[in-house]
Amino acid sequence: MASTFSAKTFSGTVGIVPALDIETQEKFDAVVKATSGVPGVAGYKLGLTSVLRHGLKESMRRVRNLTDLPILYDHQKAGPDMPDMAKKFAALCAEAEVDGLILFPVAGPTAVDGFVGEALKAGIAPVVGGEIPVADYGVSGGGYLLDNALDLILERSVQGGADHFVLPAHDAAKVTRWSRWIAANVKNPLVFLTGFGSLGGTIEGAFAAAEACPRRFAIVGRLITEAKDPAAAATALYEKMQALEATAP
Repeated sequence: MASTFSAKTFSGTVGIVPALDIETQEKFDAVVKATSGVPGVAGYKLGLTSVLRHGLKESMRRVRNLTDLPILYDHQKAGPDMPDMAKKFAALCAEAEVDGLILFPVAGPTAVDGFVGEALKAGIAPVVGGEIPVADYGVSGGGYLLDNALDLILERSVQGGADHFVLPAHDAAKVTRWSRWIAANVKNPLVFLTGFGSLGGTIEGAFAAAEACPRRFAIVGRLITEAKDPAAAATALYEKMQALEATAP
């Protein structure tokens, strides 16, 4: 059954999306209150720390009491599951009025089709990824996934109608390659970049690498949520983005 709510969309061409992977509700509330009116803060990423505590619907209610900005839900990570779970998952997320879903459908082509397709049917933006900034994630680093897994996932998800994507910011060469492919194959795509600070990514490096896609947003966690002044931290990151925009050819 399709969702009856009207999903919010991310406005602008660049911006910050604070990741609300925060241990306590008090700090969660304080970060959202401090940043929701800051220029450049375009939305929020809701994760399992809140959802396991309160449930998805209640977590969304709590964040909606604090902000009207779009909310991504990151199930850490949805998609590597039996394809027939996609419809149930998307329906629950639509009931909670989530605006976008971060999906890592690494279980295969039918998982991509199922999770991307059911999110779209539910009126939710599928935000498709498949790689995290961990050294031993891929086979070449000692991990278990093919090094080109995200290439295959991107291609399949675009065939299914996806136009929102999430890329790890730490590897500029990969971000450049993926962003160029996305820009060549998707009309007006939106790319989220994640993994800043201790995870190796920088605003300057990642946003320059992803310049083929004009709509770029940074999902940022501890650089904002652990800062003494979250609003000032978000502002400083957004100013870096604006400086890059001003110097872009």
